[in-house]
Amino acid sequence: MTALLRYQTGLLLRSQRWLAPFLLYAAFVGVGVDPGEPVLGALGFAAAALLPVTAWSVRICLTQEPPAARSVVAAAAGRDRAHLAALLTGTALPALVGAVAVLAVTALCNRRGVTALAATTTGLLATLACALTGAAVGALSSRPFVPAAGWSLAALVLGSLLALVTTGSPAKHAMTALISGSRTATADPPWPACAGAVLLAAAAAALACRATARLE
Repeated sequence: MTALLRYQTGLLLRSQRWLAPFLLYAAFVGVGVDPGEPVLGALGFAAAALLPVTAWSVRICLTQEPPAARSVVAAAAGRDRAHLAALLTGTALPALVGAVAVLAVTALCNRRGVTALAATTTGLLATLACALTGAAVGALSSRPFVPAAGWSLAALVLGSLLALVTTGSPAKHAMTALISGSRTATADPPWPACAGAVLLAAAAAALACRATARLE
């Protein structure tokens, strides 16, 4: 699996296709976060913006290989393992960028009533919840479920929107916790949202890998 992860990461970095989603995320955070605003609200915005970026990154990793190269890798390592490596790569890089954003937002925004440690912990958990929810959206809106590029993008955008506004979504739960905490200056780490996102992402990954092994 380590070799597959290195392979997928190398493909992603060399292709420079990662630039568009990550520059979009930087623009969202740069424009949407005011250094003087309450830190928890700013962290909620930064976490929410990461969801569609992670979904986009996952889709990039799932579609970046030419069909011939994908067949060779699948023959050597198995289709399910190759698919899982692409999913993990597409999720890990946005999560890392989101963690850096949490540290920057915590350092710059108003932490009145909230310690830096509490804000960072809450922000990291919310970021992880949104990143994993976005990974699930990306996994279900790309191959092998939606192979056509146009429909895949449409499903990704719609799925990301629904994940941010639907009651019961881990991402919405995490954002709600941060917004509520911003009003009361109370940093309650969104552990339930994070646990729900882990389960959702794991289920989506298992379903996608199984479908890949059977359908492709």
